[in-house]
Amino acid sequence: MDNSPQKRALHTYRAKLAERGMARFEVLGRDTDRALIRSVARHLAKDGPEAVQLRQTISGVVDPASSEKGGIFRALRRSPLVGVELDLTRPRIAERDVDL
Repeated sequence: MDNSPQKRALHTYRAKLAERGMARFEVLGRDTDRALIRSVARHLAKDGPEAVQLRQTISGVVDPASSEKGGIFRALRRSPLVGVELDLTRPRIAERDVDL
């Protein structure tokens, strides 16, 4: 295994990030959104009350269905088949003769 100073430094840097509960990752986005994404990441990294509120706001906008409990159940209850008695048994038929 190559243990160059650059690899050691990278390993040390990532270990220190992990100790702080942080992770480094890449995202793809528009170049015009770069400053916004970095700013959001910086605010979320502070982990204070502002970060909690920002996390809740973003989660509600990005994925509003996951912010509520019981969303799948409510969607199933809106189905037009609710209360309909369906016969889901399969008829048993004799085996077919197959000529190979």
